[in-house]
Amino acid sequence: MDTILSAEELVRIAMTNSVNSEIMSRLPSLGLSQCMLTAGCLFQAVWNHQAQLPPDWGVKDYDVFYFDTELSWEAENEVITSTKHLFHDLGVNVDIKNQARVHLWYHQRFGRDCPQLHSTRDGIDRYLIAGTCIGLEVETGDVYAPFGLDDVGQGLLRINPDNAHPDLFDQKAKSYQTRWPFLRIMETDFLSEAINTSPDIQGPTTG
Repeated sequence: MDTILSAEELVRIAMTNSVNSEIMSRLPSLGLSQCMLTAGCLFQAVWNHQAQLPPDWGVKDYDVFYFDTELSWEAENEVITSTKHLFHDLGVNVDIKNQARVHLWYHQRFGRDCPQLHSTRDGIDRYLIAGTCIGLEVETGDVYAPFGLDDVGQGLLRINPDNAHPDLFDQKAKSYQTRWPFLRIMETDFLSEAINTSPDIQGPTTG
């Protein structure tokens, strides 16, 4: 199911999920810095399109990242509460996180350290699977994809060389493959893989 996936095509497919469209249209009202819609609600829409499934099939939640140097839990919780009110009618879980605070709670939740992040993009860069490192900027409509979009279009699952945890990668990749059997898990020894690690920031998209 190889597909040449452009930024415009990614956005077009992702927005066939009306929840994504509603989230993108409403998020600016929160006034959040570096705000991005990210993760499965974007790339899973492509896999669903290829598998002829509804665009929201298998989407467990809708991840939103932002960056605020105010590190108090109270400030983030206020954003979480505002987000719940903003999207309450959609009947989905919109999971919003301040990437500036991730290092404060990550070890307690996952048993591993996370370095202090300095931008929303830093958070996206740490996804376990390289091709799934994708974010859609709320303010500009730009697609951020540091490893490009080819892997998503071609159904390839490769370890992220910048955050390599083979055990966690294997678990995540097999979970995806169970739901979308056409996906192919690539060699986890990323040193032997020819992965283009140059940043790929696609331009503004419309429509």
